[in-house]
Amino acid sequence: MGHVSDEAARCGAENIGVLPRFMKGLEHPALTDLIWTDKMSERKDAMREGTCLAIALPGGIGTMDELSETFCLAKMGLYPGRVIAYNMDGYYEPYREQLDLFVREGMLDTKSRELISFPRNIDELKELL
Repeated sequence: MGHVSDEAARCGAENIGVLPRFMKGLEHPALTDLIWTDKMSERKDAMREGTCLAIALPGGIGTMDELSETFCLAKMGLYPGRVIAYNMDGYYEPYREQLDLFVREGMLDTKSRELISFPRNIDELKELL
């Protein structure tokens, strides 16, 4: 996320961070605003609040947690936005395959599976925006 914040700052964009208080001291210097939360779960809620789109870039276990929770909320009708996992260089291919397996095994319906997209490049991502 540091690279994203750096590029946003370079372009003069608003750059809002959402951090739980236990991460005090780790805030990125390029942030134009910072929202503090008490818990990680509150952080995820704050990140989704007022949004119409959630895009996950390749990341670690925290990103996977945020992506999966947002997709689950969308499936339950509790997140009105679109969910996108930017599948750059096939990064999210195992996750996409797992969701497709859930559909084949009857653990996830096709309509719900369609709530998450996996664009492979910038052109595909632009088409979804």
